[in-house]
Amino acid sequence: MLALGGIALVFLAVFGGYLLEHGNPYVLLQPSEILIVLGAALGITLVSNRPAAIRKMCNGALAVFRAPVYTSAHFLRYLRMLYEVFAFVQRAGIAELESDVENPERSRIFSRYPGFLRDKTVRPFLCDTLRMLVIGVTTPPELDHLMELDIDVQRRGHHESAGALSAIADALPGLGIVAAVLGVVITMQAIGAAPESVGQKVAAALVGTFLGILLCYGVVGPVATRVEAISEQQAQFLQVLRIAVVAFARGSSPTLAVEYARRSIPSEMRPAFVEMETSIKRNAQIPQAQRPAPMENHEAVTGS
Repeated sequence: MLALGGIALVFLAVFGGYLLEHGNPYVLLQPSEILIVLGAALGITLVSNRPAAIRKMCNGALAVFRAPVYTSAHFLRYLRMLYEVFAFVQRAGIAELESDVENPERSRIFSRYPGFLRDKTVRPFLCDTLRMLVIGVTTPPELDHLMELDIDVQRRGHHESAGALSAIADALPGLGIVAAVLGVVITMQAIGAAPESVGQKVAAALVGTFLGILLCYGVVGPVATRVEAISEQQAQFLQVLRIAVVAFARGSSPTLAVEYARRSIPSEMRPAFVEMETSIKRNAQIPQAQRPAPMENHEAVTGS
């Protein structure tokens, strides 16, 4: 909502100032100029981007106008979920987690977190990582490298969508000039007409330049910047999950593993230790093990 309010303020300030100067708002309604600028921008987008990148760009632009996802409550919820996973593995053994990572919808842990199940990025990131622990084919350093690789790929994908929006923003002023030049060409053809007619055509030509510059610096550019910031927040969130899983795989207790993760959260979104402890004590639900875990189970997971 903050982004939507910001864009509304941009238009209010620009058009409000125009009206205060007794400008005629109907002069700005030039369908041909709008068609040239927006149509050409759409064409540039289709030419320069893959379909997958266009979908990511649209999803990223829509995310700008939604409520913030990465809040203190969001991190706290995932810290509690990780604690439940780690405590269950410590109690039941890593092999007992196989059904949970293979079918998270029916998991005794993950099914309690619908946001996690809906997240098409975080869900496979975490479940695939835990699957490596279940089948026992990786060591903690290898697991760390594997998660870092995944995070880097995710970051590049999000940068691609932000870069596509930035490219559109950079092109808009030039497209506005193209519209203005075409308007000037039309004006030159009407030089012998009445002064009022020539003036209207000149005004229409300048609207194209105005529209391109306004959309560049007042709408598309700021949205691209915000998409980039959101992508960095998601990468930071994945880093938090990585730190927790790797810490547990290296032998840390469930409490210490989630504390490692909590300390890696940016300070403005980091829940207090007391908040995390209270949430775990009050809301954490650790499923009962179907069979007792051997004493060596956690050591086998951690590679110690």
